[in-house]
Amino acid sequence: MTTTYELTHLRGLEAEAVHVFREVAACFERPALLFSGGKDSAVMLHVALKAFWPAPLPFPVLHVDTGHNFAEVIDFRDRTVERLGLELLVGSVQDDIDAGRSVERPGAGRNRLQTRTLLRSIAEHRFDAVFGGARRDEEKARAKERVFSFRDEFGQWDPRNQRPELWHLYNGRHREGEHIRVFPLSDWTELDIWQYVLDEGIELPPIYYAHRRTVFERDGMLLATNPHLEPGEDEQPYEATVRFRTVGDATCTGCVPSTASTVADVVAEVAAARVTERGATRADDRISEAGLEDRKREGYF
Repeated sequence: MTTTYELTHLRGLEAEAVHVFREVAACFERPALLFSGGKDSAVMLHVALKAFWPAPLPFPVLHVDTGHNFAEVIDFRDRTVERLGLELLVGSVQDDIDAGRSVERPGAGRNRLQTRTLLRSIAEHRFDAVFGGARRDEEKARAKERVFSFRDEFGQWDPRNQRPELWHLYNGRHREGEHIRVFPLSDWTELDIWQYVLDEGIELPPIYYAHRRTVFERDGMLLATNPHLEPGEDEQPYEATVRFRTVGDATCTGCVPSTASTVADVVAEVAAARVTERGATRADDRISEAGLEDRKREGYF
């Protein structure tokens, strides 16, 4: 009996990502994969496992932990690591705050503090390549990235100092102390991610689907009350049916009203959306017009 394999754009994206993973495994000595438990990192991990199956994943996963996480996401991260037998490394922002390497500003959130923790983790483990789940439609600064994004000895990104990638040929050469950030999902969109989750049956944290939660409005965003964030005196909390389009620091990641309770529902909802997930639900990206690009120049992923 002949098996029919439908060639879709998702298979093309998957094949490209598989090629990137194998290229890194062949060219670098100490890669690592950033895994927060969010949807993009879950898809990236799924593709990485496919790239090396039936062999185990040949590198560890790294979570840069702000300490202000949604409990559902951390639970999913830990269950995934245990189920797949992965090596999990955690870089703690709290450790850098306690050691005086980072200074926490009240009300500012900890996402910006991730940069120092990420660079410290890369240096401590001597990683020469780090996989990230950035996509081309996520934020306009992401569109300037190469698949192999060169970082200097300070971990900084200069969009004018990147290598050409004609014909999908990647240049991973670097000196000691420098490293490469690698983005296998560079050509993907949010809709691609969800269609792939639907096709592959990938498990995600439940907060990506519609559920009841106590929320309040702040600066045009809908934020959820949690152990790390409470409404102010003039902010009235109320119950609503919402879901999260992206997952980050719980103090600055917003949710959206939604009744999408299944993957198919989310695919339909995302297909109709006209605002990017970060533009709609990430307060830390609203600092300036080039907020994310400024952070990337400092070493953010």
